[in-house]
Amino acid sequence: MNKSTSTSTRQLTFNEIEKLKIYLNSTLNQELEGETPPEGQRREVITQQLNEIYKHTRLKLPEDIRAKIFKEVLDEMLGYGPIQPLLEDPDITEIMVNGAKQIYIERLGKLIKTDISFQDDDHVMRIIERIILPLGRRVDSDTPSVDARLPDGSRVNAVIPPVAIDGPSITIRKFQQDRLDVQELIEIGSITESMVDFLRACVISRLNIIISGGTGSGKTTLLNVLSSMIPEGDRIVTIEDAAELQLRQEHVVRLETKPANLDGRGLVTTRDLVRNSLRMRPDRIVVGEVRGGEALDMLQAMNTGHDGSLTTLHSNSPRDALSRLETLTLMSGVDLPVKVIREQIAAAVDLIVQLSRMADGSRKVTHISEVSGMEGDTIVLSDIFKFEQSGVSPEGIVLGELKPTGIRPLFGPRLERAGFHLKPEVFGANIAEILSSNRRRR
Repeated sequence: MNKSTSTSTRQLTFNEIEKLKIYLNSTLNQELEGETPPEGQRREVITQQLNEIYKHTRLKLPEDIRAKIFKEVLDEMLGYGPIQPLLEDPDITEIMVNGAKQIYIERLGKLIKTDISFQDDDHVMRIIERIILPLGRRVDSDTPSVDARLPDGSRVNAVIPPVAIDGPSITIRKFQQDRLDVQELIEIGSITESMVDFLRACVISRLNIIISGGTGSGKTTLLNVLSSMIPEGDRIVTIEDAAELQLRQEHVVRLETKPANLDGRGLVTTRDLVRNSLRMRPDRIVVGEVRGGEALDMLQAMNTGHDGSLTTLHSNSPRDALSRLETLTLMSGVDLPVKVIREQIAAAVDLIVQLSRMADGSRKVTHISEVSGMEGDTIVLSDIFKFEQSGVSPEGIVLGELKPTGIRPLFGPRLERAGFHLKPEVFGANIAEILSSNRRRR
């Protein structure tokens, strides 16, 4: 690709830059054909080759433009093309590719359309193949969707035509290397110190807790925080689709589901792992997310001595969480009357912690609710803590307060037997008013 001196000194147009990138990329592929540089030296070898190819173009581009072009070519060769910079940005939590020309991100809780694009649908398909190839997975017209995981732990879902009508789609939920700890959740207003004290007492006292919330509401982050409160001496078995929990305890056995191979064999589901975990003498079972028939196995485990279990599920309120748990139990294939299922849920689950992503992108614990038992055919819920929204600021910030409802949980004696004597103020009692009222009565 020879350019005259006049072309070298003037600013290249967008189309010329794109043609240059295509030229550098295709020439690199030809140069490297049949060569496989050692894994640790790939970037260095390819960068040297790229410099040599660039010299032969006789172009003298400004350093910032040359560096940008080199990065994009290297991202195409070694990374995941146009979306590689998004994967490297720590503030981005989710990447959504809706065909070649529409790429959205979630940054700090807000959905934003980027100005990044792929060349065409074939370009998107090449990146999908690059993601799934090392995993031995496939995606084609007969198997048009695939779940995968990047080397850093990020979760990937890809869907291609004919199912994806407007072109191949990629959704990446980025793995958070440094999840928020409990103090950071307090500082950003996701939870209060009183709530944390209460939840810590519940975890150590071996209550069964379900963390409920919508997509991207922070369920896994909170599950990680609550799991970290489990005492060091307990044997913990974690079960996840993609290993995301980062427990610091020593006695942890981590289990992960496995997709079927190309022949459709070798599938290991969450339900398989929940059943197997019962044979592993667990003190605690932590399930990343309940989304199918394993709900029944989880309830039975909770009801047969495996107290202190933790899990998450998708739902929009504590009451919805109970309904969803009921539906998931019915998916187990075991024919049980609805009332029996509800009795199982009421006996097994002690607490539901509800998370919500607010309109301003913030994530908050909006309810901590006790499952109090049954009244007739209905499971009784009592809110112990609740978020009360008071409005929205001119800047669009959701205003409100996380506060106790004044209701003390029925499982209070269990907390006391475990050594937790929570002060009445934790549950919203005003000691000054109580003492004043007592004096007036005298």
